[in-house]
Amino acid sequence: MVDRDAEARIDQALVARVLLGNESRAFEQLLRRHQGMVRAQLRRLLHGDEAAADDLAQEAFLLAWRKLDQFRGDARFSTWLYRIAYTCFLQANRKKAGTLEDADGGEHEASSSPVQSIDLQVDLQRAMRRLSHAEQAVLLHCVQLGLSHEEAAYVLAMPLGTVKTHASRGKAKLQNLLSAWQEPETRKQYS
Repeated sequence: MVDRDAEARIDQALVARVLLGNESRAFEQLLRRHQGMVRAQLRRLLHGDEAAADDLAQEAFLLAWRKLDQFRGDARFSTWLYRIAYTCFLQANRKKAGTLEDADGGEHEASSSPVQSIDLQVDLQRAMRRLSHAEQAVLLHCVQLGLSHEEAAYVLAMPLGTVKTHASRGKAKLQNLLSAWQEPETRKQYS
């Protein structure tokens, strides 16, 4: 189990080293520590487009390097970095005049058979597309990336209450849209 507080302290120390001595090696450590999650966030937002996710991740890290002196420590470094990456995604989306159609694309637990697992993934992706863009973004950050509501609010630049509302509504809609996948006993509880 990852100790998030310890991880945050390590990040804070690395940020301090970079800022005190313009030490690029400390920033390289920050990059190595967080590049996987930032790339995963962007791949999910970009529907699995790894090349575009890599390009945006590079852009996000360059921006983080340039703006590191603006990191105040109000949020964890990883949360601050997610916000930069999400902002890069939004800017790239605006440039392409595209829309977020599917924030899903992550791994899901295997079902009893490979075919059933694939069917569930396809149904989940379809259900995610039926959610609002805000609900998709909140569920991506809270459920798939494991951020708290507070952290997702920071990343998405939304009020905390709005994030909680989108999370609740999105989960309820998914539960309804995917009701055929629930166990019979579970379905009775929600009826």
